[in-house]
Amino acid sequence: MRKPLAKDALRQLAEQHGVCVRPLALRRTDTETGATEVIEVPCGATLAAKCKPCAERGRRLRIQQIREGWHLADEPAIRPDHPGEDVLALVRVRAHMEFEREALQYQPMHPDERAAQLADLDQGITELDEVLAATDLRGHLTPRERIDRPRRKRSTKRRQDSPDLPRLPVDPRTVGRAYAGRDGKTYRPSMLVTLTLGSHGPVHSHLRRGAYIAPCECGQRHGPHDDLLGTPVDPASYDYRRAALDSIHFARVLDRWWQNVRRTAGWNVQYAGAVELQRRLAPHAHFAIRGTLPRRLLKQIAAATYHQVWWPAFDEPVYTVDKPPVWDVEQQAYVDPKTREPLTPWSLALDELEEPNSRPAYVARLGRIDARGIEQGTKDAERSIRYVTKYVTKDLTDQARPRSDAQKAHFDRLHAELSVLPCSPTCANWLLYGVQPDGVKAGLTPGRCTGKVHQRSTLGFTGRRVLVSRQWSGKTLADHRADNRAWIRAILAGGMADTDAADENQGDGHGQAADDNPQRYRFELARPEDPDVLPLEHRILRAVSARIRWRTDLDAARRRATDAVSATGRETTDNGEKGK
Repeated sequence: MRKPLAKDALRQLAEQHGVCVRPLALRRTDTETGATEVIEVPCGATLAAKCKPCAERGRRLRIQQIREGWHLADEPAIRPDHPGEDVLALVRVRAHMEFEREALQYQPMHPDERAAQLADLDQGITELDEVLAATDLRGHLTPRERIDRPRRKRSTKRRQDSPDLPRLPVDPRTVGRAYAGRDGKTYRPSMLVTLTLGSHGPVHSHLRRGAYIAPCECGQRHGPHDDLLGTPVDPASYDYRRAALDSIHFARVLDRWWQNVRRTAGWNVQYAGAVELQRRLAPHAHFAIRGTLPRRLLKQIAAATYHQVWWPAFDEPVYTVDKPPVWDVEQQAYVDPKTREPLTPWSLALDELEEPNSRPAYVARLGRIDARGIEQGTKDAERSIRYVTKYVTKDLTDQARPRSDAQKAHFDRLHAELSVLPCSPTCANWLLYGVQPDGVKAGLTPGRCTGKVHQRSTLGFTGRRVLVSRQWSGKTLADHRADNRAWIRAILAGGMADTDAADENQGDGHGQAADDNPQRYRFELARPEDPDVLPLEHRILRAVSARIRWRTDLDAARRRATDAVSATGRETTDNGEKGK
């Protein structure tokens, strides 16, 4: 039984060489020649539990993205290409169809005939929108819904219990200030900022101050691996409800934070960061910020940042999970199991919030903020980048997975609170508070909402784990992948040679690049039972061998390029000395 397993050996070898352990087999069909072939693509998983090589590849790409955009000296050039004439022709046809649809409303005809013509015209508009979606246009030409739902307007006046912030016109620049040193060198520092939530009660902590370990709230000194770390000192007084609500709305608080930062700083501050869980199971975020801001200003912004949840009140549950409201087929609503009276509809519950003295159901706020300056090109900068991306390959709860009984009990109590709180207007848990969910339908079970908020793998946080602003590096992840491929092709071509012309000539054999006809190939998933699809183990072994050979060729090409550059440098130096 102690002998190693063959499957484990294969997986370990694949992970050592960066080969995907669960590649997807795609069948590519050439629509011009009719030839088909099976190609393999990596699964692209972002979690190491699913595929460690793909997750690690994604983490290295994030590291490259943060490194390139953190200390930019010039504004990132983002200039969208002009649309082609074929795209403009489609938009022109779409404009005529919209005009015809509006003109149809004023033509004298029978209502049934008008409705039939409108249906045909809307069908044509839908088909044309699908064609436009297949082009290289980014975004939607028109809103998806022709008739927008009425939006409820809330007062934008700041709360009286939050300090006011200075509001400046936002300058379009994204690059921070540069400082001249005494030695004549120009410094362009940036910042690393950590945002956390407020305290929900004292927890057992490992407090190290240099070589001295400070006592915890309980009066004892805990080691770095103590089983009580992160658990409440007094579980009975720990505010689990507020901890759960802060986790649910933490993503909205971060959005509000960056809005306040830009309005207060007066320029378009750019950021890149990730969200993690603390030992107390509360989310916090690490951000790399381009440029610098005064720490006093950042703390002032954190104290003034909040997010108001304008939902119906859900302080006290009216029903229990064991005896929830029941669905009435005749009324098409959930009713009280005893009185058979329908619950308050969602629209009426929101109408009550229109009263002048109404208050939000909850207000989420930020807590502590830590900020420090980072110099470009230092070891601290590289260490900070890896600190930000340390846990992006793990699930949110993996780095804070409970080990001891006390930590498991703390985890279960927080998850139990999350399971009965509403996560959205359509959440089934609104039935516990006497309110019909938005878009109510039969089959809702309170306490078992299928939203990600209530899952044990998210523990309340459902926003994006990695947050990168639009003008961080001026590139998307696809652009960074293309840069890496171009660099590898240049190395293999011989010493950083320009291979753009060679790439353009590689096509279908007629001088036309394959990318010129994006509709030439048709892709579909290949079935494992197809005769030309090898078993997964055979495909992984073949991919490992190809990876080793590719790595060997790349290392040899890099050595040849380095030797060529070194020899050229020595020859130039010798000729220069002789000339003197």
